Amino acid sequence: MEFRDAARAVCANIETVLGGKPQAAETAVVVLLAEGHLLIEDVPGVGKTVLAKALARSVSCSVRRIQFTSDLMPSDVTGVSAFNPATTEFEFKPGPVFANIVVGDEINRASPKTQSALLEAMEERQVTVDGTTYRLASPFTVVATQNPHEMEGTYALPEAQRDRFMARIEIGYPDAAAEVDMLADRDEENPFDRLRPVVSVEDVQRMIAQARGVHVSGAVQRYVVDLVQSTRRDHRIRLGASPRASLQLVRAAKVRAAVAGRSFVLPDDVDTLAVPVLAHRLLAVRGAPSADDLVREVVASVAVPAGDLRPT
Repeated sequence: MEFRDAARAVCANIETVLGGKPQAAETAVVVLLAEGHLLIEDVPGVGKTVLAKALARSVSCSVRRIQFTSDLMPSDVTGVSAFNPATTEFEFKPGPVFANIVVGDEINRASPKTQSALLEAMEERQVTVDGTTYRLASPFTVVATQNPHEMEGTYALPEAQRDRFMARIEIGYPDAAAEVDMLADRDEENPFDRLRPVVSVEDVQRMIAQARGVHVSGAVQRYVVDLVQSTRRDHRIRLGASPRASLQLVRAAKVRAAVAGRSFVLPDDVDTLAVPVLAHRLLAVRGAPSADDLVREVVASVAVPAGDLRPT
């Protein structure tokens, strides 16, 4: 199956259970194929967990789910060394983070100490327990959901953790027609019951390698840097986007170009992904517009590269 066909098949599979949200489905697929992590943030009941589970079920790979609660411990995420009386030795019992796709439900209901258990895994794709380092599966993607941090019983994610998520998206309420369809579809059966994988883990690995080869011209690279540096110069933003944001914006743009059937990145790929990739990393000063609006203003203010951006 060609890259574009496989990616669109996953998107279509997700949309069978999350109707009316094609942009959310596409961003989730882009993050998976860019080897990133996805944060889905919105009010309860709009389909955050549905999207995470649908993405996981669309790929024939290992999937584990972590239900984050206030009493969850770091070892419940990473694993623990347990004493085996038969061998008189300690043996490592892997935690749920050892999977291709890890669904972290309501991640901000766990304490910051437990949230930080994912930092090494998300950045270095490894876990260190009792001085021993264990490599994680490839591909490895965390798809986490969270409610807005102002809601009762939640902890704000630390900046270091938010920066490790390649993209943050919101689901939003469905329109009236989509909500009516949902009521009709789920009156007799759960659409998850008929959801089946449409790509294998080998397909995903091949697509990841193919996306890495997408061409990014020097002009587009400079455009990405100009966007990111503009967030650091804006007086309304007290914490701008990091160099990690530049890297991840380029990686995501490569995948979006491949999904569109192109072998090179256009500024439009960067513009489309700028808000989900950059906004959650920013800290605005009090009284400033929302981070999403600030990123949109930055995109509108930076000159778009012209000329032929295809590989020579």
